[in-house]
Amino acid sequence: MRCLLFPGQGVQRRGMGGDVFEEFQELTAAADEILGYSIEELCLRDERRRLRDTRYVQPAVFFVNALHALRHLARHDEPYEYFAGHSLGEYNALAAAGCLDVLEGLALVKKRAELMANVTGGGMAAVIGLPAQVIERVIQETGQTDVHVANYNSDRQTTIAGDRKQLAKATSALATFPGVRVVPINVSGPFHSPLMEPAAAAFSDYLRNHMFKPGNGIVVSSVTGEPFPQHCGAGLLSRQLTGPVQWVRAIRFLRTAGVAQFVEINGTTLTSMIEGIS
Repeated sequence: MRCLLFPGQGVQRRGMGGDVFEEFQELTAAADEILGYSIEELCLRDERRRLRDTRYVQPAVFFVNALHALRHLARHDEPYEYFAGHSLGEYNALAAAGCLDVLEGLALVKKRAELMANVTGGGMAAVIGLPAQVIERVIQETGQTDVHVANYNSDRQTTIAGDRKQLAKATSALATFPGVRVVPINVSGPFHSPLMEPAAAAFSDYLRNHMFKPGNGIVVSSVTGEPFPQHCGAGLLSRQLTGPVQWVRAIRFLRTAGVAQFVEINGTTLTSMIEGIS
């Protein structure tokens, strides 16, 4: 069995989508109407350097991934049994599986990005070379109550998020371990942590009456690492803002389900992570 994968925020770059916008001109024009600006101009030229701003990054990454997925699926007849996405990429997985259409997903992502960008004052950092359990213990032992694990990416790659001052203390302690690298992440807030609760509450209200279609395959949630439940999907996507990305759990579920081939859209970020999951 096969799984189609979608990366999230962090894969953005100027020039992305240059090979697909022309192929989907009508869809791109409709996206401009939803966003209120030219998505093609943002991605190809970014003259105002907005690809550093969460408000613009998330819709851009989602839409470019969606176009690549549409082209990929049109060119390959063999269906995918499973779909999965890392954080923002979960919206692409839902769209590719047919649980929502691309423009519907873009509208949701636009709102998500706006709400997330409003939560500031925190930061994130990737910790490479330590198991997540050790990282959690160090955070607890150093008393950094406003620092949390944000992404369980692989056996030895974990992202943490929280208050900037406490994050600095936690990362300093973690950096003392031999062979460990701590890499600050250029984001506007402490994503996937309890500090995002204001955004999650507002997004929950926005999603309250949203319905997801059954789809043509199984989407694996990055919140639970299990199949995405259409009947309570809105609540799960709201929880995604305050809870950690359970990528390790998702990949282990997919392997147990019999997935032997992972195909990633728009890069190899997730493929590299999978190689580090036992």
